[in-house]
This record gives sequence, structure tokens and C-alpha cells, in this order.
Amino acid sequence: MSLRSTALAALAALALATPATAQEIHILDPYARSASPIAKSGAAFMLIENIGDADDRLIGAASPAAQKVELHTHREEGGVMKMIHVEEGFPVPAGETVFLQRGGNHVMLMGLTEPFEQGKTIPLTLTFETSGEIVIEVPVDLDRKPEHGQGHGHGKGHGQSD
Repeated sequence: MSLRSTALAALAALALATPATAQEIHILDPYARSASPIAKSGAAFMLIENIGDADDRLIGAASPAAQKVELHTHREEGGVMKMIHVEEGFPVPAGETVFLQRGGNHVMLMGLTEPFEQGKTIPLTLTFETSGEIVIEVPVDLDRKPEHGQGHGHGKGHGQSD
């Protein structure tokens, strides 16, 4: 076998042996909402399931539906819940499901390019440290109530309320 044939065979084997790691990350039950039709911000929530054997991390998000998209969470500071940007992202451990939910970790969309309207969808690109980019369509659901055990309200400063 020539050097060229060996190199091509090695590349082919590598391509077949390296599955699209994004296939190990499943995005379940996504939805987006804003507080009102005139809100300048909104948020996206979902379950992120890692069925793989390796830990991953959600490190960013982007959408043409907003001028700025960040990963946010709520933290108590001095008895007041505050929303903060989580620059390091959210860990997604192997074999686990991470909840992005109201009152907790979520994707924040600021400077909406158009109002969130019930029943429409927004494109959202999630960027993972290992799995790369996963593009999803997120349905806008303005009527959805928090599930039992989830946070109540989205927090002040982002125009969100229940």
C-alpha cells in the first residue's frame, strides 16, 4: 500500500470512527417566551440530554432573533435574586440531563429583532465545547406555565414576568 493510499485509508477510518458528537447531545422540549409583545428581551428554555460517555459544556448561543444572546442564571445576592451572565457556560455531564428553566439557567435573548409571537419559531444555535454547534428551531410559547419545581418568574431587569 502506498503512502497516499495509507493516508486516505487512515482519513476514511477516522471519519467513520468519529461520529458527529452533536448526536450525543439531544435538545428536548425547547420553548421561548417574552413578557409581552413589546418586550425587548426574551428567554429560551429546554432540556439538554448528554447520552454520550464524555462530559460536555454549553459555552454559547446565537440567534438572528436578538442582537445579543447570552447564557444566564439566577443567583441570590444579599437576599435579592439577580440574573447574571454565565461566561463559563453550563456543564452537561455524560449520561445526564441539564434543565434550562425559568428561575434558573437559561438562554437570554436581548434586543429582540421582532416581537415573540405565540406559535412562531426562532432559530437558535447552541455551541458546545466538544459537540460544536447544534441549530434548533425553538417554538414561542407565551402561555406556558413553569413546571412543578421550576422557578417562578424570570427576574427583574430583563422584562420578564409570569
